[in-house]
Amino acid sequence: MLGVSVITFGLVNLAPGDPAEIILRTGGADPSREAVLALREDLGLNDPVHIQYGRWLRGVFRLDLGNSFCTGRPVAGEILTRLPATLELTVAALCFMLFLSVPAGILAALYRHTAADHLSRICALIGASLPGFWLGLVLIYCFSVKLGLLPVMGRGGWRHLVLPAATLGLGMAAVYARLLRASMLDVLSRDYIKVARAKGLKEKWVIGRHALKNALLPVVTLLGMSFGHLLGGAVIVETIFAWPGVGKFAVEAIFNRDYPVIQGYALFMSLVFVLANLLVDISYVFIDPRIRLGRGRQP
Repeated sequence: MLGVSVITFGLVNLAPGDPAEIILRTGGADPSREAVLALREDLGLNDPVHIQYGRWLRGVFRLDLGNSFCTGRPVAGEILTRLPATLELTVAALCFMLFLSVPAGILAALYRHTAADHLSRICALIGASLPGFWLGLVLIYCFSVKLGLLPVMGRGGWRHLVLPAATLGLGMAAVYARLLRASMLDVLSRDYIKVARAKGLKEKWVIGRHALKNALLPVVTLLGMSFGHLLGGAVIVETIFAWPGVGKFAVEAIFNRDYPVIQGYALFMSLVFVLANLLVDISYVFIDPRIRLGRGRQP
């Protein structure tokens, strides 16, 4: 997290554009040089970069991410205000993805080299190749503009959630379906699966309790990364659908050169990824009983 904050602070200061000038231009008139210099002094932008970073880092240790240059409100409060919208979109996208990918991956593994497997492979290739921004615009055109079934943008009821969740979920479903297929094929070739079938267990028990559970480890690993990515804000999708989440907030801050917001967003994303990966590592113990925390391998 410290490394992310250092790199982010260096990059935002190297980016072209003066935050003071951008803020003063929001009124419509060109600001004078004196006004720009005075605002830079108020914002602390005239100090050396290492002084600015040290001041920001001291605030972080006091759980203070600073105030937004544009709104003047605390950055932590702004992020927490928009976090429920991003969390709602994240959960909906993951549910949509699992609803599509888990059955597709299982069927493709069980019916290997059949029409179902080939169809799954083609759909996965297409889904993984579609850019998110293009897919979002196509869904808006089809279901909102032409059919008038779903709202174009904004956050409201469940109808507002369908298109952005589908845009995020379709691309991920393709990747997860292929990953689950490969993992299932590996597990189905193991000896304990053959033993379970030889004992006369029903096929649904063999697949559900033995094969699927052991095939989930790589899927859970990727799921933790995806959850961290989505919770950090699906920037493109939130921007296209005007979803009032953390990602859209970060995009607006980048355009406005709002340094405290950019820094706070980067720190928040790094924290989310660290926690998501920690939870994934802990979940391995419950998914695979062969894995135990704090125990070395026995000779």
